[in-house]
Amino acid sequence: MKTTCPYCGVGCGVEVTGQDAVIGGDRQHPANGGRLCVKGAALGETLSYDDRLLWPQLHGERVSMASALDHVAGELQRIIKQHGPQAVAFYGSGQLLTEDYYTANKLMKGFIGAANIDTNSRLCMASAVVGYKRALGADAVPCCYEDIEQADLVILAGANMAWAHPVAWQRLMQARRERPQMQLVVIDPRRTASCDTADMHLALKPGTDGALFAGLLNWLAQQGGIDAGMLPHLSNVESTLAGCAVWDSATVAAACQLPESAVIAFWQLFATVPRVLTMWCMGINQSQTGSDNNNAILNVHLLSGKIGRPGCGPFSLTGQPNAMGGREVGGLANQLAAHMGFSAEEIDRLGRFWHSDRVARQPGLMAVPLFEAIARGEVKAVWIMGTNPAVSMPEGNRVTQALANCELVVVSEVSARSDTAALAHVLLPAQAWGEKSGTVTNSERRISRQRSFVAPAGEAKPDWWLLAEVARRLGFGAAFAWQHPSEIFAEHAALSGFENNGTRAFDISALAGITREQYDQLMPVQWPITAATPDGVARLFADRRFFHADGKARLLPPAMPVTTLTDACYSLLMNTGRIRDQWHTMTRTGNVVRLMQHYDEPFVALHPQDADARGLHQGDIARVQSASGWWCGRVTLDDGLRRGEIFVPMHWTQQFSAQARVDSLVAARCCPVSGQPALKQTAVRIQPLRPAWQGWLFMPQTVTPQRLLYWSRAPQNGVQRYVLAGDGSAAAWLMQQPGMQDLQWQQAQAGQQHQLLGWRDGQLACALYAAPQLPAIDHAFVASAFTHPPACAAQRHALLGGRPVQGASQGRILCSCFGVGELVIQRAIEQGCDSPAALGAALKCGTNCGSCVPELKQMLAAQRVTL
Repeated sequence: MKTTCPYCGVGCGVEVTGQDAVIGGDRQHPANGGRLCVKGAALGETLSYDDRLLWPQLHGERVSMASALDHVAGELQRIIKQHGPQAVAFYGSGQLLTEDYYTANKLMKGFIGAANIDTNSRLCMASAVVGYKRALGADAVPCCYEDIEQADLVILAGANMAWAHPVAWQRLMQARRERPQMQLVVIDPRRTASCDTADMHLALKPGTDGALFAGLLNWLAQQGGIDAGMLPHLSNVESTLAGCAVWDSATVAAACQLPESAVIAFWQLFATVPRVLTMWCMGINQSQTGSDNNNAILNVHLLSGKIGRPGCGPFSLTGQPNAMGGREVGGLANQLAAHMGFSAEEIDRLGRFWHSDRVARQPGLMAVPLFEAIARGEVKAVWIMGTNPAVSMPEGNRVTQALANCELVVVSEVSARSDTAALAHVLLPAQAWGEKSGTVTNSERRISRQRSFVAPAGEAKPDWWLLAEVARRLGFGAAFAWQHPSEIFAEHAALSGFENNGTRAFDISALAGITREQYDQLMPVQWPITAATPDGVARLFADRRFFHADGKARLLPPAMPVTTLTDACYSLLMNTGRIRDQWHTMTRTGNVVRLMQHYDEPFVALHPQDADARGLHQGDIARVQSASGWWCGRVTLDDGLRRGEIFVPMHWTQQFSAQARVDSLVAARCCPVSGQPALKQTAVRIQPLRPAWQGWLFMPQTVTPQRLLYWSRAPQNGVQRYVLAGDGSAAAWLMQQPGMQDLQWQQAQAGQQHQLLGWRDGQLACALYAAPQLPAIDHAFVASAFTHPPACAAQRHALLGGRPVQGASQGRILCSCFGVGELVIQRAIEQGCDSPAALGAALKCGTNCGSCVPELKQMLAAQRVTL
């Protein structure tokens, strides 16, 4: 069975074989050619887990599906009747399939009659959408992945591709091995894994990317870098160049806090290299000037003519598997379906196509204003689909409180335990990857199929089916009478071509007559897909025809950078982002043991000098505070950060840690055009947390520890492992926990160190290792005792000490693909492995997805320094 990965926007093809659902890369899929990252390779381990939502719940009690849907429809009808359609909202996800998205958008905008449907794509791609529409006249990414192999220069701006889009990164690394002359520039305040092989790293001041590219546009104008053949196809050239004139090299260097020589070297490289591919992600988009940052990049590609040709172009990297599919169907509150807007002509067109006189006539509430309206009581019902806004939205504490006070919160989800699910009045079980069937669109406009290959768990249903059933109960059944997702896709395709005539970039009308059999066999294909281009189109704008009414592309004058100011109270600037092995809020990846081994608890990275100035050391627990909230996690020192800046990952939730929801620290400041929150720049302070003790707790079941300063959970094989920190006595704390009183205890104590093993009927039920500093134990050895109890007194004694009688610990897992630990790698280096290739030959680490190779190189470099 061939399907598509449900993680990032690379859109990798996946092949599933055998009854055991063995996962492999699809060698025929053009996006990945058989490659998979560690998350994709571990998809089989996500097909079943303990916290799956299996049946509908109403106020926490199991009910029938019919009762749950009746309640949702009845409450929506009541609220609309009393308060009007603007009192209702949907909030979707870039992980929904296009068919799900289309149904939600049609119901809300076409029949409920309000445009209050937004999505978590607002948090990642909205600024890119605005940039493309303002410059090109359409939300149309011009590039394709083949451009990676053909570029002479690749620029990564605000994107840690090595960790966030690892298969595309491996494609880039392979291209560089085959064409060593290809150059790589990374623009990022942090030295990330993507800087590993970069020819140039511009560690600019956060928020100044627009200035760097505005200066480049000015440089192109002054140094003969304008493609004269592009000028007839561009508008606003003179006003834009006039606006960029202030950005000379000295001004840019000062604003970006970069050496002027480095700025000029970058500009010269862009101007002189024939084929330039600029790829960007959240560092560009998640900014108060996110839309202008995007247009600054688009400006230089348009004026230099480096667009629409092989190896060239402005290429936004989509963060989610179907963020682009959601954009196609109008999943954002400020657009209608099929890339249409809210002009009278477009509203009329959509109404005639949907046979509805209720089509929304004005844009709805974007994500941040939407949850603010819920907090004010103006929006009284919200249906949240496949996302976790209590964790991912800025000012998350206020979002949580808003949902807690909302009249009706419906959540259709895969997981029964998420921070948002805990706030729902109605929980609807949605089908998960492997169960649902539909389409997704990746970063290069390629539509691929997700296919079902396992039976749905419990009573789980497709999101489109849940929506259509509610629509039927609301009286709109005729418009939602589909029996199969192929019928929704065919309608979506027909709408894309309806009265289009080449005026809208998104057009897949050649698929409007698709049958169920053809849908099942649909091969990956890039839109537009029309009668003239039935096999799709790899690159757009080769003909220099754009989608503004005059056929031209538009340059936009640059905006002044907006950077977050620190002060004496909040003296550090916090950046947020992804880590290598986790995905969003961990509802899927957090349940996979090997994906929790690279980083197994929340952390804050800061420069060693900043740590020293605040009395912090590697491994300490720290509290980070902003004007909006606070956070707790483990300190890690990183001299790849600029002084005065810290990095905190975005993934942890209350299901996995005590106080690690990083977006609760972030203020709800947005780009005024795109509505995308500025999640990358928050003024914070940090201070050490000084517990009396720290420890490890192993238990078979998932619990929520109470009365502690800090805790974090990570699954191990057959057991849950908690890292804890508290005051008082660790042993006394444990004995106060539910269910501990009836265990038989084996314990050892030396001063403030405690080791306790709790037994029930010869089975290990609990293990605690605590000391003033976090004790060193063999986690795999302790975890194995829960499924294979010690057979003799010597083994029990070893278990009490937390280490086996024989054998050495692996240490922190560095290579998740093959489970190779840091200590094992270190021993191999000491025994003579002197390169990543040698380590790969000896241990296999770095030979699959390659994401750990930068860390292998760091370990090798550190060993050379110590010799």
